Amino acid sequence: DLSRPRDRELAILRVGVLCDAPYEFGQHHVIAQRSDITIDEIERVKVGPDDPAWSAHDRAILRATDELHHDSRISDATWGVLAASYGAEQLLDLIFAIGNYHLVSFALNSCGVELDAGIPDTLHG
Repeated sequence: DLSRPRDRELAILRVGVLCDAPYEFGQHHVIAQRSDITIDEIERVKVGPDDPAWSAHDRAILRATDELHHDSRISDATWGVLAASYGAEQLLDLIFAIGNYHLVSFALNSCGVELDAGIPDTLHG
């Protein structure tokens, strides 16, 4: 798992957006706030990596998530940005974390898992 909770949560939130998974996004909306991610940033995850307010590193995490979702690979340009602050093991951890949370979203959506009591639909609301 990624050693940086902020990075992990940005990727998971983006997976929730891309998979239209309100349970995933809602649960991690709460966790992200404990991982140095502001409410404004959580909302900007919905916009994606093209929001100009992201740092280059945060943008690369979101872009890597988008690229894996749409293209099944991280582009050389995105990989290069991430490699500036990640070692080989962290790069692989990012890929596996994004893939794992896709699987979780697929299961939650397919099984119709409802949001937990007290957790609002922050993805659509």
